[in-house]
Amino acid sequence: MVGTLAITGDAAADRLLNTDPLALLIGMLLDQQVPMEWAFRGPATLRDRLGHLDPAAIADADPEAFLEACSTKPAIHRFPKSMAGRIQGLCQHVVDHHDGDAADVWTGAADGAELALRLRALPGYGAEKTKIFIAILAKRLEYRPKGWASAAGPFADDVPRSVADIDGPEALAEVRIWKKAQKAAGKTKQQ
Repeated sequence: MVGTLAITGDAAADRLLNTDPLALLIGMLLDQQVPMEWAFRGPATLRDRLGHLDPAAIADADPEAFLEACSTKPAIHRFPKSMAGRIQGLCQHVVDHHDGDAADVWTGAADGAELALRLRALPGYGAEKTKIFIAILAKRLEYRPKGWASAAGPFADDVPRSVADIDGPEALAEVRIWKKAQKAAGKTKQQ
């Protein structure tokens, strides 16, 4: 897996997102109620603190010790306690349903519809997060199973509306401008 996502402003953190499937899943999980850069930098922060991003080890970690790794300043999220639990739940799901192989979440899917079902089964992944993640796979990692565009919905288009459209600082600025205009018009990212 080698992608072109450039969101964090930190080359090493972006490299991790583009090469480690679990890092990408965790980054997307954290992408809510905080700036995108902060959310997607979270996996690198965790790896630095834990020394790994092993789904089985994270799932089996003592919840209090894992919470400490998530909440030590700078915290991985504005709500480190709830996100620590979600990350452990995500890792447990990867262990239980994908034999510890985070990439299997998408590589094991027959098509876009099954990919959407697999992503929706992940703790913390709702409908919109699922669509955006499918768009990330297609646009930033060139992973495009049959029917991916339908499964990604509006995030499959060329409008700079989400993290899936970010490959550098200029694209990040374009996404922010577009989101601000949508909000001013009373519209959502999907409109």
